[in-house]
Amino acid sequence: MLEKLNFKKRFMDFRALSSSDKKSTVKEFFINNLLYILLIASIVGIQIYDPRFLSLSSIINIISLSAANLPIALGIAGCIILTGTDLSAGRIVGVTACVAASLLQASGYAGKMFPNLATFPIWGVFFIVIAIGALVGFVNGFCTAKFNLHPFIVTLATQLITYGALLIYLMQGTNNGQSISGLDSSYTGFITGSVIRFGSVALPNYVFYSIAITAVIWFIWNKTTFGKNMFAVGSNPEAANVSGVNVSKTIILVFVLAGIMYGLTGFIEAARIGSNSAATGLNYELDAIAACVIGGVSFVGGIGKIRGVIMGVLLLRIIFVGLTFLGIDSNLQYVIKGLIILAACAIDMRKYLVKK
Repeated sequence: MLEKLNFKKRFMDFRALSSSDKKSTVKEFFINNLLYILLIASIVGIQIYDPRFLSLSSIINIISLSAANLPIALGIAGCIILTGTDLSAGRIVGVTACVAASLLQASGYAGKMFPNLATFPIWGVFFIVIAIGALVGFVNGFCTAKFNLHPFIVTLATQLITYGALLIYLMQGTNNGQSISGLDSSYTGFITGSVIRFGSVALPNYVFYSIAITAVIWFIWNKTTFGKNMFAVGSNPEAANVSGVNVSKTIILVFVLAGIMYGLTGFIEAARIGSNSAATGLNYELDAIAACVIGGVSFVGGIGKIRGVIMGVLLLRIIFVGLTFLGIDSNLQYVIKGLIILAACAIDMRKYLVKK
């Protein structure tokens, strides 16, 4: 009822405006929502071109791909709220995915990376990859907060360090730099198995894990002191410090939480793709950053909502799946990703300048 009253009030306010003010208001609406309008138009166009695009199997595929990418986007969103970013995210996903895969290979697999090592318990590996992600996140946050370095530089450095560590790890045991596959069925079943089916189309288990992760992050952002401090530091670190917020601690915790999200993504990704190599996680941070800015997480700082991140991930995935339906070359999709990020950031900055 309250929403209806608010809508009615806005409508009456709009009618009361002069003709020029109405034109200006409509113009601002279209500029502020240009990406959403273009995305919706693209969806309609792709559906007309190929009616299979919004078939049940395609929709489930889009939901599944979105769920797999949501945790990393939630992690990077926190960094962007602090007016930063995290270039190491994709490589952390790669490291944690390869570690999880190597420890959860089937015991009878001929190409097992560590032949004399028994298959680890799933929950043991889960906490190992969480710890790895949290450790790298701590390094990112500590260097950013304590040495007053920009997150771009810090995470660029840890991206290279993490990638080097991954290459070294892949040379261990009998692997010799090869892809890690032959995962234990209990692990793949836990991640990619399904308890819900829509006819012949199965909804993977990791979709529900991603929903649970998102719910936890929503609670942290909106119902905890840490969440309030994160937005306060992102909006104005000096004012937050004067208000009694431990700015350094908040920055470190945001990056640690982001690292945990990357570890969770790697744990899911290892079983989802089944064969993990040095290329696992490559450029994942680009998709995550694009999803965040499309979803309204602002580089200005202190602005962002969970539902916006979810919408950004979903809309971006719809477009990329749609490009595949249109037969667009996969290499050209990188160009499109870059243009989307550029356009989203430009629109975001325009909103900030108008408000200012």
